[in-house]
Amino acid sequence: MRYTLRQIEYFIATAETGSITLASERLNISQPSISTAISHLEIELETQLFVRHHAKGLSLTPAGRALLGEAKRLIDQAEQMYAVASEINEKIRGQLSLGCLVTFASMVMPELSHSFTSAFPATRIVQTVSDHEDLLERLSRAEIDVALSYDLLVPDGYDFVPLASLPPYVLVGEAHPLARHSPISLTELVKEPLILLDLPMSREYFMGIFSKQGLEPNIATRSSHQDVIRTMVANGYGYTLANVRPRAQVAMDGRPLVRVPLSGDHKPMVIGVLSFRQGRRSRLLDVFEQHCKAFVSDAYIPGMIAPAMDRR
Repeated sequence: MRYTLRQIEYFIATAETGSITLASERLNISQPSISTAISHLEIELETQLFVRHHAKGLSLTPAGRALLGEAKRLIDQAEQMYAVASEINEKIRGQLSLGCLVTFASMVMPELSHSFTSAFPATRIVQTVSDHEDLLERLSRAEIDVALSYDLLVPDGYDFVPLASLPPYVLVGEAHPLARHSPISLTELVKEPLILLDLPMSREYFMGIFSKQGLEPNIATRSSHQDVIRTMVANGYGYTLANVRPRAQVAMDGRPLVRVPLSGDHKPMVIGVLSFRQGRRSRLLDVFEQHCKAFVSDAYIPGMIAPAMDRR
């Protein structure tokens, strides 16, 4: 065998992104290194893996599509050797592909990942950020090992371990009249312009808060980008509903924001560890799950004001 597992990893990343540029960004490897690895594989396997499209990236040939599945199985088997070795010598090592929900990834993921790899230096975490729906898909296709997300929808075949509950609240700019009200009811909000977080599952959750009381909010605009919404709110476009509580109470442009409690009994979003229930779980995944349970709770959430702190 005259190819390496690293070359196989480069092939997989290029196939999944459809671009040497994007594969380079995902792996933090130079583009020439990836191009050379793919050329070597094509020569070694005596088959063309990709069709090169001018200015449009790459697409897999029929042979490339067939070999992609084998390549993923080969990497899985290599990772399993680490898992078996870890269980024999009780050393935690190997690579964990971690997904995280986009709405809280920038707060939770860096500190949680760093604390885990510091505790277990022989491990490496590869991070993916996306919406809840896409994370479920990636788990089912084994593109990621585990995800941090909400309990918005957990289909059959998935496991969800709850970590912390985040009740909804109202976010307004410092100059907004409602900034001086506490708490605020839905009936007070219903005529005000709402800046809605427009992500799969999230939008249904926030709209459901109103519909359960027979109310329909006045949606002024929508965005799938939380930072854009916070900046619009800070600039007086309206209010938004949110669950995450960043420690910095300012928008991206530096304008202040005010968090106001929402009166009534509303279902919180629950942060938890999400995994796909199939086959044998690795010890690395079990240890990471235990680390999350020890590190995230109602009393402490990395990068956030935890609910218990917010109630003081």
